[in-house]
Amino acid sequence: MIDILNPDYLLFMIPVAAVVAVAFALYFYRDIFSKDTGTADMQKISNAIREGAMAYLARQYKTIGIISVILAAILGIAGAFGVFDAVAPAGISPKWTIALAFLIGAGFSILSGYIGMYISVNANIRTASAARRSLGEAFKCSFRGGAISGIAVATLSLLGVFTLVVLFNAFFDGLMMPTLETIIGYAFGASFAALFAQLGGGIYTKAADVGADLVGKVEAGIPEDDPRNPAVIADLVGDNVGDCAGRGADIFESTAAEIIGAMVIGLAAFKILGDIGFATDEAWYFMPLVLIAFGLIASLVGIFIVRMKDDNTDIYRTLNLGYYVTAILIVISLAFVTWHMLPEDQWYFFFGCGLIGIGLGIAIIYITQYYTAGSWRPVKQIAKASETGPATNVIEGIAMGMETTVMPVVAIVMAIIGTFTLGTLAAPTGAEFEYGLYGTAIGTIAMLASSAFILAEDTFGPITDNAGGIAEMSNQPKEVRDRTDKLDSAGNTTKALTKGYAMGSAALAAFLLFAAYFEIVAIKSGSTLSAVFHVDIADPLIFAGALVGGMLVFFFAALAIRAVGTAAGAMIEEVRRQFRENPGIMEGTAEPSYSQCVDIATRGALKAMVLPALLPIVVPVSFGIIYRFAFPEIAPMAVGALIMVGTIVGILMANFLNNGGGAWDNAKKYIEEGNHGGKGSSAHAAAVVGDTIGDPFKDTAGPSIHVLVKLLSTICLVTAVLFIA
Repeated sequence: MIDILNPDYLLFMIPVAAVVAVAFALYFYRDIFSKDTGTADMQKISNAIREGAMAYLARQYKTIGIISVILAAILGIAGAFGVFDAVAPAGISPKWTIALAFLIGAGFSILSGYIGMYISVNANIRTASAARRSLGEAFKCSFRGGAISGIAVATLSLLGVFTLVVLFNAFFDGLMMPTLETIIGYAFGASFAALFAQLGGGIYTKAADVGADLVGKVEAGIPEDDPRNPAVIADLVGDNVGDCAGRGADIFESTAAEIIGAMVIGLAAFKILGDIGFATDEAWYFMPLVLIAFGLIASLVGIFIVRMKDDNTDIYRTLNLGYYVTAILIVISLAFVTWHMLPEDQWYFFFGCGLIGIGLGIAIIYITQYYTAGSWRPVKQIAKASETGPATNVIEGIAMGMETTVMPVVAIVMAIIGTFTLGTLAAPTGAEFEYGLYGTAIGTIAMLASSAFILAEDTFGPITDNAGGIAEMSNQPKEVRDRTDKLDSAGNTTKALTKGYAMGSAALAAFLLFAAYFEIVAIKSGSTLSAVFHVDIADPLIFAGALVGGMLVFFFAALAIRAVGTAAGAMIEEVRRQFRENPGIMEGTAEPSYSQCVDIATRGALKAMVLPALLPIVVPVSFGIIYRFAFPEIAPMAVGALIMVGTIVGILMANFLNNGGGAWDNAKKYIEEGNHGGKGSSAHAAAVVGDTIGDPFKDTAGPSIHVLVKLLSTICLVTAVLFIA
């Protein structure tokens, strides 16, 4: 049984960190909700955004809930027939426990999205009102609103995994192997719900955004967030359902899945050490949980010190300072935890692995800033290409998106090689492979330790975007809109950074999740991890699995992008219809029907999200079962090839879509600042076209793909027993 109070394992730090985090969140909540909600006009717009967002969320979660219950029932029936009995070598059958873990994971993922949404739709109006007084007050309100979401989601993820580990360990009489294999169902449920939330929210937000931009800005020539645009409320609602609800569920599942994967690798190291005669203890598989707990406390400190002294303070520098403080505290914590929990002749190797992971996080942030912020070559180059029309803007944007894959991949490759090599240097003879993988696992967890701060930056983005829309639609003075524009510009960059961070952590975790899958295969086939972790794609039958994995990413992206195009087309027709049939809208004498556009975006998103979200479940499981009966000797390896190549292609595709789309967006904003002719110029019209192409890239397909690649691994972890003859 797990001894929570044992000082050797530091597990008591998990509830301590959770209590401190909740106290911080409640303090920020009280601070924000004590602020005023502005004028009656501001409140009217804010209420429309909140009602539309919550109505969409209720309909989306109903769909996710129905499908989750069906999948849980299938897992429960499989358990009742003994499919998962192999996970309990001592004769204890898990039966329904994997289904229960799946439902809890999906439920917590949904709750994470709800928290992000609720905070955003209440902080936006307070930020807009604060902007009437000062930029510093508006910044404080918006960032602390984002912080509540980040703290709540990170705490929920950590506590969820920890609680299930303790409960299921008691259920399995102290056996860690069936405990960890059972809570893989938790990671599966979290990834499954997150993919639906991210994909559905992304389709909604970009359908509304594209429709609002193409008819409002280009055809009608009215400003962004103009109250005469019928799609403007749907657009503002979309910022919340995509970037708050979707990303909240996304970061939750990232943390949960990778903690569990790291614990599985820790268990493999623990087992191999026992097999070769070395004394071991449970620190190997508890350390990922402890590191995340210390990272949560470090993030709280970083969040708390972020503040603006006056309106001239550089927002980026302020946010970066908070992140650097967080990173420094995580380094100190990492040194203490590895020194305390690992053998004295090995801890410093794994401390080095953690440093590499933290370094990768910082590198990814700077790379993303370089390609998506308006201060450097990529964005300026796309903006200049806009002078010669939409075609050259699109050509340059696609080329730049492809270029953006280079530096992140170089950084990720260096991190994988570095962490794996350091891990092997610490290993006794016979355990090099497991130690190397554990080194990569520690690097991944160290990078994820700052997830609360990163999610705070992400939710800060849609809060400021909504605040700007509320300010403009309620006809606030120019100085108020200038303040919200400055916050919105910073928020666009922080949203892009979060996507890059999430993709970087997913890439570093790739081998961790591969190894977790093969560890399950090894357990069920009675072998060792190093013996089964071989995928020979020179074998045509295994190469076929690799091709299927690569194809799956492209097909998924195609469905996601097409869904935005279809829903945006319906949105465009509705906006044109209202302008055509009610001329008073443009004259300002009649109010457009916002609810029609909200309903179009909602129906389009809910209808289109189901098929692509089911692909990463249906395809690998069907492929693995077919191979089990057709080619039983190589079925697990062929599924491994599908996961690996799907992950590789997914990493490249997500970087291309996220960074390319972000560069397109900020090229448009760079022109709107007065460059290359400014607003209303031909270059601006071309940039709007590029931006609308980049919208489904960066906010729909791109962020969903990195959830996809982790869902591929977690579904195969849960169903691995089906692929072994």
